[in-house]
Amino acid sequence: MCENKNQSDEFVRNPCEEDDPQNVENPADEKHFEQIEDSGSILTSRGDNVIHCLTIIGQIEGHYILPQNNKTTKYEHVIPLLVSIDEDPRIDGLLILLNTVGGDVEAGLAIAELISGMRKPTVSIVLGGGHSIGIPLAVAAKRSFIAKSASMTAHPVRSTGLTIGVPQTFEYYQRMQDRITNFVVDNSKISKEDYTALVMNTGELVMDVGTILDGQRAVDLGLVDSVGTLTDATDCLYAMIDESKKTS
Repeated sequence: MCENKNQSDEFVRNPCEEDDPQNVENPADEKHFEQIEDSGSILTSRGDNVIHCLTIIGQIEGHYILPQNNKTTKYEHVIPLLVSIDEDPRIDGLLILLNTVGGDVEAGLAIAELISGMRKPTVSIVLGGGHSIGIPLAVAAKRSFIAKSASMTAHPVRSTGLTIGVPQTFEYYQRMQDRITNFVVDNSKISKEDYTALVMNTGELVMDVGTILDGQRAVDLGLVDSVGTLTDATDCLYAMIDESKKTS
């Protein structure tokens, strides 16, 4: 017998074979106030199309717990949530709202890889900032937007704490930077040479190496697809969903 979770569960319940289709609730009609509080996500719909809206904010938390006064996105929450979204037949697409200062590189790349590998239509929009590892998260979606007032900061991989000053350490950082660069290049229209130049720019940031990009410049360089608003992003996502249903 298929067991149904109650409406306060964090993840959306998938319908099972024994459900009567007429009695299966539209997930956008369920109450998800706890889900907003716990994972920063909500379901909404337009007509027959249901989308999952996921926010990635603050600092991407990796294997170590950050102080409680930090706004964080926990990768152990987002990763299973993305799997649930991609596998739930009632959800048609994913909208990602980004306002992040970056964070753990491997946790951010793990989330970005999942987003880029999803079957369903995905759209991201950078609001405020999409800095550091937030850049791979933005370009991971099938279509990306950035608000006119938003910015993105590209800089090399950095580390806090004790660093052993040996050649192997610098080689490790270079290999990690290559992983980020290759992902960004593979999922956007920017060239490897242009992105590397942004990352290694020494003439713009006073206390760091890198480049700050406003919305239009990020688009001009091919890093993001379009400058736009929330309406632009949602309209694009619903259009992608409609096209996906026609071809399926």
